[in-house]
Amino acid sequence: MPHAIEDAPALEPGTLRVTPLGGIGEIGRNMAVFEFDGKLLIVDCGVLFPEEHQPGVDLILPDFSPIRDRLDDVVGVVLTHGHEDHIGAVPYLLRLRADIPLIGSQLTLALIEAKLKEHRISPYTLAVKEGQRERLAPFDLEFVAVNHSIPDALAVAIRTPAGLVLHTGDFKMDQLPLDGRITDLRAFARLGEEGVDLFMTDSTNADVPGFTPVEREIGNVLESVIAKAPRRVIVASFSSHVHRVQQVLDAAHANGRRVALLGRSMVRNMGIAAELGYLKVPEGILIDHRKAADLPDDRIVYMSTGSQGEPMAVLARMANLEHQVEIGEGDTVILASSLIPGNENAVYRVINGLTALGANVVHKGNARVHVSGHAAAGELLYCYNIVRPKNVMPVHGEARHLVANQRLAIETGIPVENTVLAENGTVIDLKDGVIRVVGQLDLGEVYVDGSTVGEITDADLKDRRILAEEGFISIFVAVDAQTGKVVVGPEIHARGFAPDDSVFDDVIPQLVRALSEAAENGTRDSHAYSQIVRRTVGRWVNTQHRRRPMIVPVVVIA
Repeated sequence: MPHAIEDAPALEPGTLRVTPLGGIGEIGRNMAVFEFDGKLLIVDCGVLFPEEHQPGVDLILPDFSPIRDRLDDVVGVVLTHGHEDHIGAVPYLLRLRADIPLIGSQLTLALIEAKLKEHRISPYTLAVKEGQRERLAPFDLEFVAVNHSIPDALAVAIRTPAGLVLHTGDFKMDQLPLDGRITDLRAFARLGEEGVDLFMTDSTNADVPGFTPVEREIGNVLESVIAKAPRRVIVASFSSHVHRVQQVLDAAHANGRRVALLGRSMVRNMGIAAELGYLKVPEGILIDHRKAADLPDDRIVYMSTGSQGEPMAVLARMANLEHQVEIGEGDTVILASSLIPGNENAVYRVINGLTALGANVVHKGNARVHVSGHAAAGELLYCYNIVRPKNVMPVHGEARHLVANQRLAIETGIPVENTVLAENGTVIDLKDGVIRVVGQLDLGEVYVDGSTVGEITDADLKDRRILAEEGFISIFVAVDAQTGKVVVGPEIHARGFAPDDSVFDDVIPQLVRALSEAAENGTRDSHAYSQIVRRTVGRWVNTQHRRRPMIVPVVVIA
């Protein structure tokens, strides 16, 4: 018999257990596990992008440890849409069990299949559409169309004998979407009439009053900016934002410009979107970036990645003059995306770098070149009043977003005791319309660092920050095994601390004295000597220089 998810009581018969493993208290790595009758269903499996205090980290994954020993019980992974914070960790989950079925819309599956191909994984997939129902073991799934900043997004209704859960995924209520596919509020209302026992709702814009503006407003702004641009135009966006790329293609076409796609993920994703018919490409508008340089400056638009200031993405490399497209006086750069919390400094650094090179940088702060893909407070209120759920669990957001979403639910009449402000790892049980928090898992952050997964720890990141901010000091000293006297050294070398090593002349006598005193007291162990060296040098550096560098002593017993 499969054991229950750790750090929580055994699951009672007829009870649905919900455990978010990511996406709560953060914008990214969305993942929720549903357990019923010994089987597990996963909704989304995304990544979180690192912040400045996590140097060297490429991606952050959900912590799979609660389900690592139960992968054979997983009946499937439902992917609500194709953004990285919802699908990016799938390859790392499938490394653990490659035949876990993936369920999602046509575009979502196409994007994840392309990603998995790079990992040499051939997945088992099931393509679904809005209105479709599928049964996976005890889970009866119904898929509902929702509007988002990527086509083919789906909400999912999960029916079990314990109750009905409606998970919105990421959504908004744009009434004039570019693809004509609106959020299906009729389905929301029908599910509400049936009785939604738990409503898991996107919280990203819960603290933004009113309604999210419609996407169509952006097209005219982009066309106007491109029409006025005297030289080249570079537009940066998410590599999966099909609607925004469509608007750029249309605006460029209207102004007699051609478009070159930059960035591997941009080229790959837009190729998939065009092949499946989600992106309508005007004939002859696309040009290979290698040939684009031959065009007049006022006849080209570059569509690139890097709108979040990622250091290795195209836009940041342009700002650092490390890309073949060199930004110059009179170029126009459009950042057609919102700021993901935590990325602000990186984005502003890129904006400053581009501006210093003479570019006119157009962004959300000075022109309406982006609208969010998430429902604002007014839209969420509509949903609560339409669905009338018994219980609410805000998801997808930082703490302020989750709290704002909870308040909206309470304002519509949902009792406060029927709302759950969860954390990653909170274990919630649902039975007979009643939810209870029954446990809290101790989850960590799993770092992808180069080719390693989960090997880098927070302690390692602390060491990296110290190296970057405070410098590095190494001390070599040889001590006589019989007398404990220093016979070689101390030799002190530093990096990133002082212009030359002569600064340590004052501490060397102190170090020799400390080692001699230790020898007189009977110390003969190299580890003990190393600790003495580290303490002596560390105390001196802190007192004299107000610094806390990494100190690495090497003591040899001769």
